[in-house]
Amino acid sequence: MIIDRLYQEAIEKSPICVGLDSQESYFPQYFSDEKMSIGEKLFLFNKNIIDHTLDLVACYKVQVAYYEALGLEGMEAYSKTLKYIKEVNKISIADIKRGDISATGQMYAKGHFTGDFEADMLTINAYMGEDAVSPYYPYIKESGKGLFILLKTSNSSAKETQDMDCNGKPYYEHMAKLVEKWGDPFLGDCGFSSIGAVVGLTYPKEFEVIQELLPKTFYLVPGYGAQGGKGEDIGRILKKSRCAVINSSRGLITAHKGINEGENCWDEIRRATLRMKEDLEAWL
Repeated sequence: MIIDRLYQEAIEKSPICVGLDSQESYFPQYFSDEKMSIGEKLFLFNKNIIDHTLDLVACYKVQVAYYEALGLEGMEAYSKTLKYIKEVNKISIADIKRGDISATGQMYAKGHFTGDFEADMLTINAYMGEDAVSPYYPYIKESGKGLFILLKTSNSSAKETQDMDCNGKPYYEHMAKLVEKWGDPFLGDCGFSSIGAVVGLTYPKEFEVIQELLPKTFYLVPGYGAQGGKGEDIGRILKKSRCAVINSSRGLITAHKGINEGENCWDEIRRATLRMKEDLEAWL
């Protein structure tokens, strides 16, 4: 199951997930002299990041919005990036955050678990209930795919909905129990389910509560680096259980900006990834 692969990568390499929220303003200066289209540069940017970090990280998260914004050219770069991640035997998480009724969900599942945009795992929004999750079940069972369901996100306004009182408890705790129920049929040998959850690093105390509620759930954790999260914030969680991959996007893929924007700028991104690895490992 995909969760067994991801768990093993997080143990053997590190629990780092590199977020490829790539855009033109992140390109090194030397790209301006290259006679390539924006889509070609976008893929080359991603490819170089992958090549210089693949031995240090567990997986890559590709945020589809940055590619959709560029139209067909951007989506071609998105497709090529996902295929390259597979080619180098790494795990891809397509950050699509889809969430809709079953009929539409079936098309999202087909569109992102097969064909040109195939990924290993997806992020989805399940606040419409199980109708937004069940279309993905066949792909988890039959094709070894996986999900991360939005649970306690790192954005500042998340509390407006996720912290609302629901029978005396915050609503995210109710959602946590649903994630556990939906994930129970898909447990891997590692003890975690291929249906995981997104929990932001900006809420370490709430994260500890969620970990107690969901001991069989694996987490995708945004909020490290540019959003203020540190290894110390996730250390208590990982000491109890190696139950997460921690995403950093801007903090890694812009590490070269203003420092080294020549053809060897990728070394700065690798060094930033190594610093993150050391920071996380210091708390394990």
